[in-house]
Amino acid sequence: MTEKLGFGVDIGGSGIKGGVVDLETGELVGERFKVDTPQPSTPQACAQVAREVIDHFSWEGPVGITVPAVVTNGIVRSAANIAPEWIGTDANALFGSTLDRPVTVLNDADAAGLAEDRYGAGRDFDGVILLLTLGTGIGSALIYRGTLVPNTEFGHIEVDGKEAEHRAASSVKERRGWSYEKWAGQVSRVIREYERLIWPDLIIVGGGISRKADKWVPLLDVRTQVIAAKLLNTAGIVGAAQAARSR
Repeated sequence: MTEKLGFGVDIGGSGIKGGVVDLETGELVGERFKVDTPQPSTPQACAQVAREVIDHFSWEGPVGITVPAVVTNGIVRSAANIAPEWIGTDANALFGSTLDRPVTVLNDADAAGLAEDRYGAGRDFDGVILLLTLGTGIGSALIYRGTLVPNTEFGHIEVDGKEAEHRAASSVKERRGWSYEKWAGQVSRVIREYERLIWPDLIIVGGGISRKADKWVPLLDVRTQVIAAKLLNTAGIVGAAQAARSR
């Protein structure tokens, strides 16, 4: 291990992936390694897979780990797309003992936001950045001049009587067979509510659908500049490694 390298593990509902990160560039050193998320995705089962991912690289240093959940002071407070047994789990203690090394555990969207702010679409931007991951639900990260406001969970804000992610997640588009134009109308509706509440200077959109941003971002009817994320499926790994090194 050198001073410029870090390691991140990104735990998702379908896969647990990790890799070595060059913390000067935000790029992975070599390929990432991915293992299917165990079913049921209990805390101990996921911790064992995280160990498998780390051992694949013979990594011996500290590790950053993302989970699709609210995390406060190392305690998991919610469970999105993972087993409900996660709620109340001391993730710092669990991963620290299973991996036998210093760990930093954070929300997956927060990790992606940190990575995009430092290395990706938000690099060198001086203002309030809102990152939105549009997938099964809507994840969010709010960052100002490199400082993260953790666990924002803007996907659960009610917009005209319905949770934002039930209105505008990309899974809603797929399930209902909407055109990009129709879906962009719902995304605009949600973003305008975010604009009313927090007045971001830049919105970065991530998730798989961001790869086709040219098909729908120009259709948005919002005040704020909206751009696609750059790091895509490496953002969680990179942000986790970044958070571990920061601490």
